[in-house]
Amino acid sequence: MSQASHTNRIQKGILAIDPLMYDFIENEVLPTVGVDSESYWTGFEKVVKELTPRNKALLATRDELQAKIDQWHLDHPAKNGEIDYPVYKQFLKDIGYLLPEGEAFSVSTGIVDKEITDIAGPQLVVPVKNARYALNATNARWGSLYDALYGTDVISEDNGQETTRSYNPKRGAAVVAYAKNFLDEHFTLVSGSYSDVTDFDVIDSKLVLTQGESTTTLQDPSKFAGYVGDTNRPTGILLKNNNLYVEIQIDANHPIGKDDPAFIKDVLLESAISVIQDCEDSVAAVDADGKVKVYRNWLGLMNGTLAESFEKNGKVQTRTQNPDRAYITPEGNKLVLRGRALLQIRNVGHLMQNPSILVDLGDGQEEIFEGIMDALMTPLMALNDIKGKTERPNSLTGSMYIVKPKMHSPDEVKFANDLFNASEDVLGLPRHTIKMGIMDEERRMTVNLKEAIRQARERVIFINTGFLDRTGDEIHTSMNAGAFVRKIKMKEQVWIPAYEQWNVDIGLEVGLQGHAQIGKGMWARPDDMKEMMEVKIAHPQAGANTAWVPSPTGATLHSIHYHMVDVAEVQSRIKSRKRASIDDILTIPLAKDPDWTAEEVQNEIENNAQGILGYVVRWVDQGIGCSTVPDLNNVGLMEDRATLRISSQHITNWLLHGIVTKEQVMKTMKRMAKVVDEQNANDSNYTPMAPDFEYSIAFKAACDLVFKGREQPNGYTEPLLHHARRALKGSL
Repeated sequence: MSQASHTNRIQKGILAIDPLMYDFIENEVLPTVGVDSESYWTGFEKVVKELTPRNKALLATRDELQAKIDQWHLDHPAKNGEIDYPVYKQFLKDIGYLLPEGEAFSVSTGIVDKEITDIAGPQLVVPVKNARYALNATNARWGSLYDALYGTDVISEDNGQETTRSYNPKRGAAVVAYAKNFLDEHFTLVSGSYSDVTDFDVIDSKLVLTQGESTTTLQDPSKFAGYVGDTNRPTGILLKNNNLYVEIQIDANHPIGKDDPAFIKDVLLESAISVIQDCEDSVAAVDADGKVKVYRNWLGLMNGTLAESFEKNGKVQTRTQNPDRAYITPEGNKLVLRGRALLQIRNVGHLMQNPSILVDLGDGQEEIFEGIMDALMTPLMALNDIKGKTERPNSLTGSMYIVKPKMHSPDEVKFANDLFNASEDVLGLPRHTIKMGIMDEERRMTVNLKEAIRQARERVIFINTGFLDRTGDEIHTSMNAGAFVRKIKMKEQVWIPAYEQWNVDIGLEVGLQGHAQIGKGMWARPDDMKEMMEVKIAHPQAGANTAWVPSPTGATLHSIHYHMVDVAEVQSRIKSRKRASIDDILTIPLAKDPDWTAEEVQNEIENNAQGILGYVVRWVDQGIGCSTVPDLNNVGLMEDRATLRISSQHITNWLLHGIVTKEQVMKTMKRMAKVVDEQNANDSNYTPMAPDFEYSIAFKAACDLVFKGREQPNGYTEPLLHHARRALKGSL
């Protein structure tokens, strides 16, 4: 850490604030949102005094429970990958890990935007620190189906349909055929196909489609939602299915439209319904400099003022938030649709501390808990939006949406709820203005999910499953139990489908339908959209009304699944089914007979090591918290701290149980570092790790994640990453 970060601080009671942070709040935020400085900092200090000891106590409980579980596994060694599960389950109850379930209840969350309550569709997660990404995601509410198809592998490159430097008419024809087939399936005509349509008209409030000498209409006339332009010459036709809008765009002068029988130039799909602007897993913000960048972008998003200029094709372009979209209803009235996704923000969890503010509670200065700081600052920056004072509002109901990650128990959710209460009091907001998303990504959270939701039943708007973090915690929690299966086999283990079903079961049981999103995890391969289209339909079919996608293009394509599946109907049908088995969830994915060949073992640690190094070197050296990292086969994978957690914990587990040796792992890390260096050879900002490994802070951090993995709190990667990044910044 730079010594300068501890000097010249502004003192506000027990708070010693970094001047970068103080100047930002004082000069950019407080005047903009109309909050008095003295009252804000006084309230801030009071909350920190009251809640910091509770935060510490919750973290101490995590460590105490982990130590007891570690010892239990040492005292009750597995035999052939099996443990005595009835005894184990009772042990978890005895130590307070597995809590008793209370009486039935239903959530009462109110005053929530329809993107949360009524519309099922894709969700983007994007690092808010990157203004361009943040704006791209915000504007991904509407996406071009033609572009999404033409630029991805959903359309085959066979039979002359390959992607070429200039426009390929054969590929374009395949795109148009796919899009019109989509329209045929979900906006079916009384006769014929959209491929036969030569004209659109609005006659007597009905959509009339000409097909040569005849006309036809929609089988379901209620799916006609509006139009743009004149009734006899519309430039846009608005359709609606499963609460999602689709716009057929018409332009006879457009390069694509001029060759279409009906002059259709594109089909726009309502795509990213909501976005999580992320302060956490996809962000590297280890000090006041990083946090101010995060907060400044969030402030701009909430006020509708964020803009980002960049050069494209030799021209400077400036990106801002899209305006709303105007249509005329079939009856001739004005209809305005949101042009932007509904924004949530993911605050930091309970673990990490940050030097932006130092706190003195009587035992000397210490860094503020970052989750407390986020909860007091991100709503402050949303005040104008909450109060309806912006031209391009986010929430139309005056709510603000915070997703809380990495919570472990009902007590931790209660703490977050009390923190949100305190933030509302500091800012003079009505109770439950701030809504809460609860991420179900830790093992103790999963098994106590119902009781956790109970603690936030008046403000919960989101739960989800996250396979990677959940697997990382699975490994760390049961580290001493034995060697875990190979990563490629993890999804075949009994706990995974039980965990995925359990989340939906509990969510529906406590009444989240119509109140909150039930989400599923990320598709991590942004270049494999064809496979995503084949696989990810399972998420709405499972009753999830949102799921994460890696890009605006992915959102447009995944939105098709929500036309294919009526999630509300699925939820209504499955909410009375028998719950998933808690016994299955508690089944540890141990290798029954780890008789892997030497080649299989080596391939496993090479895959893990290369992924760890490819992510860590960008995080530490360049401050990039989320990126597409090529694997050993040069297939791009979306990597963030969740993927890092599972890879590092997996090697740690195999080291502990003698599947691999320290020497073997270190030799592999050095070899994979050279591979990663070669993969980044064209990056002018990249600093190679090889051959001077002892001088590479990034390489050392990657090794520490593996060799010190047992001692990391719950296997989290943040402490080591933050230490390394701050060490590097301090040496500049």
